[in-house]
Amino acid sequence: MPAGMQNVLGRLGAYVKGFTAAQRTIAIIGVAALVLGGIALASWLGKPSYAPLFTGLAAADASSVTDQLTTDGVPFQLTDGGATILVPQSKVYTERLKAASNGLPSSNEGGYSLLDTMGVTSSEFQQDVTYKRAIEGELAKTISAMDGVQTASVQLAIPKKSVFVSEEKDPTASVFIATKNGAQLGTDQVQAIVHLTSAAVEGMQPTDVSVVDQKGQTLSAVGTGATGSGTDQAADYDAATSKKVQDLLDTTLGAGNASVVVAATMSDNSGTRTTESYTTPTTGPVALNESSTKEQYGAGASGAGAGATGVLGPDNIAVPNGTASTGAGAGDGGYQNQSATKNNAVDKTTETTQIPAGAMDRQTISVALNAKAKSVQGVNLQSINDLVANAAGVDATRGDQVKVAMMDFDTSAADDAAKALQAQQQADQQEALWSAIRTAGIVVGIVLALIVLMVFLARRSRRQQREQVDIGELDAFGDSFPLPLAVEPADVRTGLEAGDAPTVAIQALPLDDAPTEILTTDEITAERRRQDIAALAERDPKRTAELLRGLLDDRASV
Repeated sequence: MPAGMQNVLGRLGAYVKGFTAAQRTIAIIGVAALVLGGIALASWLGKPSYAPLFTGLAAADASSVTDQLTTDGVPFQLTDGGATILVPQSKVYTERLKAASNGLPSSNEGGYSLLDTMGVTSSEFQQDVTYKRAIEGELAKTISAMDGVQTASVQLAIPKKSVFVSEEKDPTASVFIATKNGAQLGTDQVQAIVHLTSAAVEGMQPTDVSVVDQKGQTLSAVGTGATGSGTDQAADYDAATSKKVQDLLDTTLGAGNASVVVAATMSDNSGTRTTESYTTPTTGPVALNESSTKEQYGAGASGAGAGATGVLGPDNIAVPNGTASTGAGAGDGGYQNQSATKNNAVDKTTETTQIPAGAMDRQTISVALNAKAKSVQGVNLQSINDLVANAAGVDATRGDQVKVAMMDFDTSAADDAAKALQAQQQADQQEALWSAIRTAGIVVGIVLALIVLMVFLARRSRRQQREQVDIGELDAFGDSFPLPLAVEPADVRTGLEAGDAPTVAIQALPLDDAPTEILTTDEITAERRRQDIAALAERDPKRTAELLRGLLDDRASV
């Protein structure tokens, strides 16, 4: 091992040996945390990223695909209730191609692809059924692509064509929708499904589509369309009208000074209404065709035998009625008939109206005003009545009614709620203050701990960098003796050879100055060391000061 590496390891070992029990515990915990964090980070970085292999799978297809992945030894994950399969990013395309070669997913095959398998020997019935299944599959795929829709199923009822137009019936469709967890289809989405289905089938109207969800709720019924039932429409109308009138009164009288309730009655009946109207042209009647006839005989008739008139006898011989006349107009009796027929043009208008369910039968609006409010006092109730009637579209001929009354509102619940809200706000503020104090205390404690740790480490490092003085055994009778200094090679080799120790000459004490009492060996050794230090101080004061400072640091408590 290189000498530099040995020196580094030696310093590290000496540094660790200088730790106290608490410091060693903290160091072990820190090293363990770093090791565990490194392992977790490495496992997370080494974990492959997953990507969707298939989405929206049926249960049978998901089972087949997972069996294939298990056989190939490819890890996978199931999400979205088992309808989505995730595999590592590097395996997506390979496994997708293998699944396609095995005919997976098979449940998703449908639509116009069914027509590819038809042979020339297929009967007309098989062709019609296959074509209908193809349209159903394409519609189901398209509806399943909408947001919030997990699966969809479409069933078409297409009647046979007839040569009699009056006997033809419109085709109908039934759509089943299974939404994702927590998702709910809105009115716009239901209408989109209805119009998408009706536009895909010839002769189908939006009112011929029925939409049902997995909860058994009817989102669109045949005959009423996507507007829903009369009860739902009435509830929606009540909410919209109440909000509109409430906003008007809040702006006029102030918030909380008026309460509005709207009750509307909707009709569930639907049908067709045909109206014919006739108008006379302003420029006068115009004859489309005209005819006239004129008949005359007897008196005034012209021609031979015109005057022979009378009553037939028994032998079919005319019996003269009076005196026979000769010549034109000779008879005193006769018959004359004249008639004319004229057909004039008349403007005719025929209107056919489809009446959906949800027509308004009548509505009632009740408005209560807070009599205690200053903004309400002195208000003209008739003006409020007129404003509400115009805002809600009240029709008196339909039987709509508006009632406005002044009443004393009970505000005890609102006052209690306000007090509770204020108390909660104060509690939240106090909690936030204490939380800030705790956070500040934790931060200050951490900062202080870091400062103490840095000071301790600095002192330890400084103490280890001090030179260690090793005063060897002194010669009891010598006039001079060596002072070996155990220092690092970099500090020793300042003009000295490695391994050489500088010597300091110290004069022996005169015999006259020798102590009279008998000193022990330790005392003599200590005295001689003091003399050595004094001599060293005289020779090199700076180095002596550093050595003394290091001794003081060694003796200082940590």
